[in-house]
Amino acid sequence: MAFLQGTRRPKAIRGTRKRGIALHVSLILGVLLSAFPFYWAVIMSTHTSSEIFSYPPKLLPGTHFLENVRSLFDNIDFFGSMFNSVLVAGSVTFLVLFFDSLAAFVFAKFQFPGKNVLFALLMVIFMVPAQLAAIPQFVIMAKLGWIDSMTALIVPAAANAFGIFWMRQYMKSAIHDELLDASRIDGANFLRQYWHVALPVVRPGLAFLGIFTFMGQWNDYAWPLIALTNPNNVTLQVALSQLNGTHGTTDYGMVMTGALLALVPLLIVFAVGAKQIIGDLGKGAIR
Repeated sequence: MAFLQGTRRPKAIRGTRKRGIALHVSLILGVLLSAFPFYWAVIMSTHTSSEIFSYPPKLLPGTHFLENVRSLFDNIDFFGSMFNSVLVAGSVTFLVLFFDSLAAFVFAKFQFPGKNVLFALLMVIFMVPAQLAAIPQFVIMAKLGWIDSMTALIVPAAANAFGIFWMRQYMKSAIHDELLDASRIDGANFLRQYWHVALPVVRPGLAFLGIFTFMGQWNDYAWPLIALTNPNNVTLQVALSQLNGTHGTTDYGMVMTGALLALVPLLIVFAVGAKQIIGDLGKGAIR
């Protein structure tokens, strides 16, 4: 009997190792497939248009990256457009984190008349496509005199239904009622409960919302194209669209160089936000 058990254990160990190897191979293949579009963008940014469309395709970096960068800077105000995008995305992210978390805190931990009706209305707004509001939003911005200014991009996006819904769900499970009761006994008012009790607990949720909001605003194209009428005062995504030539004259090497450089701020924000998420989750586990 002991002999049979001894022969079964090596088989079980070998089976576990095989499953582990298969899992790691699958994960490595998934990472390679996910990273290939970024690698291909880097490759295309170092070649000319003729080299990009050559056959067989070139899979190694070329020697025209600096030329593409110079052509990019000659055709658009790259850094000016990037500053506009950073200003809009950063301002909207800050305002969304503040207003959405504040509203979510009220929805998650306080009772007031009409709470369920207001939350149901919020969910209806959440399901309405943003494109339907483009025309009335433009009319409002025009009457306020905000057309062709960064204010027209920042103020309408200062709060959104998704952020309130996300933070409400996060706060309902992350913030315990005992913490709020203890803070009330200590004399903390609503704003002190929000600032000193709620926000430190929900920082991972805020980090995700910040990344999601910044990426959405950074990549937004339709509304800046409508609201900014001066071609010299546009965000980066609109400026990059101006690189598309007519009658097949687009310099795709230059276009891919611009798209590649536009990814740098996103990668920085994602790295900082992901580090915050992982670090705060680790601290929460220790506590």
